[in-house]
Amino acid sequence: MNVSSEMLGGAILLVAGYALFSASKVFRYYTKWVFFCIGACIAASIFIPVMLLRPRDYRNGLLPSWGARQISKCLGLKWSVRGTENIVQDTGCVILINHQSAVDLIVLANIWPIMGRCTVISKREIFYLWPFGLAAWLWGTIFIDRLNVEKAQSTINKTGDTIRNNKAKLAMFPEGTRHIGDELLPFKKGAFHVAIASQTPIQPIVVSRYYFLDSKTYKFDAGKSVIEILPAIPTAGLTKNDIGELIEKTRTVMNNAYKKLTQQVTSNCDSSINNIDTSDSTKS
Repeated sequence: MNVSSEMLGGAILLVAGYALFSASKVFRYYTKWVFFCIGACIAASIFIPVMLLRPRDYRNGLLPSWGARQISKCLGLKWSVRGTENIVQDTGCVILINHQSAVDLIVLANIWPIMGRCTVISKREIFYLWPFGLAAWLWGTIFIDRLNVEKAQSTINKTGDTIRNNKAKLAMFPEGTRHIGDELLPFKKGAFHVAIASQTPIQPIVVSRYYFLDSKTYKFDAGKSVIEILPAIPTAGLTKNDIGELIEKTRTVMNNAYKKLTQQVTSNCDSSINNIDTSDSTKS
């Protein structure tokens, strides 16, 4: 009798939850965010025993990336990647990506298998969010203390040597903060200091605007986005004196591509999108 009552109660809760999810935009918004955060943590931490076999190896990121792409499918988010012919080969580079939301984690999950030797810079606080922080360290994340400018700059400068010597590809968000708008925010200088210090190219990657996401109106719908890998911008021979011009050139290229991609996606110009499925991509 007790078992039957518990089953009935569970069924009622499920039905009520589904009804609330369907009827309430706010409930649906927060439910999806909770699912995303918990799912991302599980996708990262579940592979820690395997990642411990080769700590600080970029290949460790392939497993959590696969998990993140499955979470994306559950949320109804579709991603198209184009411009793979522009990927920098046989050298390191600084990858610059426009920063819109924590959902950008799925962007990294899509480009990680196709870029090769990727790593990212993150604020130090992320490391202490275990088990996710440990997983991030294991796949090579470089943590910086943003409150200690001198120490952070020293870490970034050393990263330039790593990029050049190990042919690593460092992914950074040059806007410095999350922003979903009609245009990109002004770019910070950090990424460009790294590129010039390492004398390696900048690889711009632009992601179309997340029209399916809006915190002000509690919108978190299914949707699609385009990730475009743009031609590399060389830095060979440039010095710190050229940083202003380099920032302006890079932002102009990325901002124009961002507006164009966003228009294509929001106008449902499917014919202009060259889909590349990375759902099962691996790289040894």
